[in-house]
Amino acid sequence: MIGTMKIGSREFAPDKRTYVMGILNVTPDSFSDGGKHNKPKEAVEHALRMIEEGADIIDVGGESTRPNYTMISEEEEMSRILPVIEELRKVTDIPISVDTYKSRVADAACRAGAHMINDIWGLKYDPDMAKVAAKHKVPVCLMHNRKAMDYKDFYKDFRDDLNESIRIALEAGISENDIIIDPGIGFAKTYEMNLFLLNRLEKLHEFGYPVLLGASRKSVIGLTLNEPVENRLEGTLAVTAIAVMKGVQFIRVHDVKENLRAIRMAEAIRMKQDINKGV
Repeated sequence: MIGTMKIGSREFAPDKRTYVMGILNVTPDSFSDGGKHNKPKEAVEHALRMIEEGADIIDVGGESTRPNYTMISEEEEMSRILPVIEELRKVTDIPISVDTYKSRVADAACRAGAHMINDIWGLKYDPDMAKVAAKHKVPVCLMHNRKAMDYKDFYKDFRDDLNESIRIALEAGISENDIIIDPGIGFAKTYEMNLFLLNRLEKLHEFGYPVLLGASRKSVIGLTLNEPVENRLEGTLAVTAIAVMKGVQFIRVHDVKENLRAIRMAEAIRMKQDINKGV
């Protein structure tokens, strides 16, 4: 059973409930809300709205990782996120996650007050990333990703990829209690692979770590419903409810209020499922 974990000054009990990570894109080109919050004042205001709506963690990202994204320099990324992190630390004690795969950016963000690192490359892009997380003693979210969809046996390769990220984390000195895994919906996967994973989220518990799911407004929803980004809320809520029923502990979303309602409803149903075991 997964025990409690500390992120910032707050205790999380992943085996007791599902937590909400609010997405704060400080970018001009995010696939879902690019340019809406790319100034520090607007970004902080949006973060505070998400906190009011029930977010448990704010995930700050300064580089869009949408399909075919353009990589920006470390300096540009830091110039976008550090003022936001610093200002957020002044006005709230909510845990702040930094969404980056670059060690210098992560190190600067942690020094500015971030409490967690969310790495879309699972510590594999930058060889120094694991050392930074270990140095600052912050939790890391290890997302599954790979450079090409050259799978021989999809789930076996997927599992091996994630285990490699976990090995890198542990060998760098990151505590087992500071690891979260993410299946990486939308990253190096076909539409069918994404649906396969969403249908089998419960299998991720075999790794023994809390699971974070980030599927909010993503292309798998758009392709299924044939809807643009702005019309994917209902599809996102369906995915969120299913994820809760399958025991996912963290949900990363754009629409905090609506997803939190879906989470609470799904949790109420799940918690009562053992009332009549013989039925």
